[in-house]
Amino acid sequence: MNRDDVLLRRACDADAGAAADVWLRSFAAALPTVRCAHDEPAVRDWFARVLVPRYETWVAVTANEVVGLLVLKDAELKQLYLDPAWRGRGLGDRFMELAKQRQPAGLTLWTFQVNEAAQRFYERHGFIAVERTDGLRNDEREPDVRYIWQPQM
Repeated sequence: MNRDDVLLRRACDADAGAAADVWLRSFAAALPTVRCAHDEPAVRDWFARVLVPRYETWVAVTANEVVGLLVLKDAELKQLYLDPAWRGRGLGDRFMELAKQRQPAGLTLWTFQVNEAAQRFYERHGFIAVERTDGLRNDEREPDVRYIWQPQM
């Protein structure tokens, strides 16, 4: 399947489990050295009780399978995860276009410092690193970096 076979749509309650599956697979593949702060049942509960019903959650769906997710909370990009098999196929670019359309005044996000691929991706999309921390404020206790994107005036 190609990127045109993938539908981006708002998540519904029924998508929470599949979105959590993508998150868990992607986190394990992209961040093998980062300790996941929450076990699988807690992640699934967080998707079902918080992310999908309370935040602006989008899923990428192909053949009735969720292969990616984007979560916005106002101007903060909270989550952007792709099924590992879908990395490098333009889906992240489509999610980024969507995020910028939804928040045209600007976006902010955090990513882990060890996630160099994510940093390159965000920088390619015009984000600028504005803060680095020792990680003591995040659940994983992993050094992170905050990025901002503001549209060109």
